[in-house]
Amino acid sequence: MSLTFQQVLFPTDFSELSNAALAYARLIAGTFSAQLHCLHVVDDAYQYWSAMGPESIPVGPPPEDLLELGRTRMEKFRTEKLGEMKQAVVTDVTLGRPFAEIIAYAREHKVDVIVMGTHGRGAIAHMLLGSTTEKVVRKSPCPVLTIRASEHQFVMP
Repeated sequence: MSLTFQQVLFPTDFSELSNAALAYARLIAGTFSAQLHCLHVVDDAYQYWSAMGPESIPVGPPPEDLLELGRTRMEKFRTEKLGEMKQAVVTDVTLGRPFAEIIAYAREHKVDVIVMGTHGRGAIAHMLLGSTTEKVVRKSPCPVLTIRASEHQFVMP
């Protein structure tokens, strides 16, 4: 069996935790001369409603504004973190439930591996908050490499 990766997906929320996983995504993409896909998902559950019922209104910025902010942040991320990469990099920003959008993107682009950070929350916080990473691992059409920043610091050889 030969193991090759042509499409590597790196979902990011632009946090330090996701930046720790970026080193692994870059290494895999570079080693296999694979295309790196960087995806940011604006969570559509961000809005809170001021009242319940047919006359309720969302509190918070409109989704278009959040998408534009995400695109601006992704462009800055591309320039600062991916500017010197030799292989092709694809970036995308979308709106939806993060785990569902990550899985849909992986299927649509025939991704070979997903590389993402995990918070490593305790059992109670996990039970209350859920885990995007866990949902991706359970439903992904391809292998998922999860990185806990506090467990291991990546050092280039």
